[in-house]
Amino acid sequence: MSAQTPDLNELQKDLRDFFSKKYGAQVQFAQPEQEGSSADPPVHDERPGIRFDMKPEELEAYLNDYVVRQFEAKEILATKICTHFNRIRLQEECEEPVGNIKNNIILVGPTGVGKTYLIKLIARKIGVPFVKGDATKFSETGYVGGDVDDLVRSLVHEADGNIELAQYGIIYIDEIDKIASSGNVVGPDVSRTGVQRALLKLMEETEVDLQAPHDLASQMENALQFQKTGKVQRKRINTRNILFIVSGAFSNLEEIVKRRLTRHAIGFTRNGEPAAKPHNGEWLPYVAPQDLVEYGFESEFIGRLPVTAVLHPLSTDDLLHILKNPNSPVILAKKLDFKSYGIDIEFDDEALRLVAERAHREQTGARGLVGVMEKILIKYEKRLPSSPVKGFIVTRGVVEYPERELEALLSEAEVRRFEDRFRETHGIVLTFEPDAKNALIATARAGGKTTEDMGMELFGNYGHGLKLIHATALTLPPDAVHEPSVYLDTLIKKFYEKQPHKRIKDKG
Repeated sequence: MSAQTPDLNELQKDLRDFFSKKYGAQVQFAQPEQEGSSADPPVHDERPGIRFDMKPEELEAYLNDYVVRQFEAKEILATKICTHFNRIRLQEECEEPVGNIKNNIILVGPTGVGKTYLIKLIARKIGVPFVKGDATKFSETGYVGGDVDDLVRSLVHEADGNIELAQYGIIYIDEIDKIASSGNVVGPDVSRTGVQRALLKLMEETEVDLQAPHDLASQMENALQFQKTGKVQRKRINTRNILFIVSGAFSNLEEIVKRRLTRHAIGFTRNGEPAAKPHNGEWLPYVAPQDLVEYGFESEFIGRLPVTAVLHPLSTDDLLHILKNPNSPVILAKKLDFKSYGIDIEFDDEALRLVAERAHREQTGARGLVGVMEKILIKYEKRLPSSPVKGFIVTRGVVEYPERELEALLSEAEVRRFEDRFRETHGIVLTFEPDAKNALIATARAGGKTTEDMGMELFGNYGHGLKLIHATALTLPPDAVHEPSVYLDTLIKKFYEKQPHKRIKDKG
């Protein structure tokens, strides 16, 4: 039998079956990144989508269109990120100086104030791949930095395999405060410190092998490549120009800042920092590197993050501003949810104010807006697609009594559907006074029927009678709902009393 080179996909299938039988679980195989094969398009150096010449004020103006408040943070981010990419352009034109320091950034602020949203907007505007990671998973896995390289590999995936483009990406690591050491030397602190040290080399400059040691598919690919060619092609990505941004809520950091500023000073320090409590009650804007070291970070780690930006908690007015912003992702997303069923939804100002107040009470920032909105509208989203409703306005009543208003909306739609059905059948426009409409809805509920069906039961024979009096349109009062036959007979009688010659002709 002649030896054949095994197929990579067949090997993956055989190994997956083997591990599944042995360990009782489905084994996942990461897909290797492809580069330089004959089937791949060539990678060009011009990086057509990246804006290397953007000015800070241009980027700041863009952020102002989407993000409420956070003026200091937007100013710092726009300035330092634009400088980062403009320096990349400059260093490609001339020799880079020794000891180049990257503008890696640390964001400090409570949950839901827009940290992730800001970075996503910036990456989209500049045109670079963006990857978000959670620092907690690195400490929880037990690896001492073994997985942090996967963040860099993910950039290649986000860049559709374009390693050159990935080397100009942004890596954003949230909940970085969770890997701060508490000062112990045993237990989880060893892992947390290890993750900090593993991130050090990434944030400065290093080569990351795209074929991870724990990626079984990549290792099989290497084995097959060696069998065919006698050598293995190493694919790496350099982190020199990758911008790292980390963030966290940093609970209790404010106490550290306050203690430092009030320790040996009265009034103001010579740097203009307040020794007494700031007028707005916030100490975090005065955070310094030594505060972060005391919080539990190694000084070398903080040294790789020379830029600090603090984001402020959001007030009710801030949350309302977010909702009323034409680019509000909360409102736009909810409109799209209903639009996918052909339903238009609008919000009045009073309703938006109530939503903002409820979200503020939850103390989860802008993230709370989504939760509040979902609680109010979830039943609408379930039931309206099966109804004739094609649009509605979220009012104060909808926010305060969503189920009651939903039933009223559905009943109102059924009334309109009956009116349309009557018009199509008889060619007569039949409508209801507000009290009559409510009476029809109440009668339908009492009878356990839909409003449309009850309308047909009560007024289905009105067509012939209204034609006798030559009516083309009629608005019904509440009396018509309570005694429909009596009301119609009265209409016909009054009509002929006013026209006696027609009555005589009919009798003759």
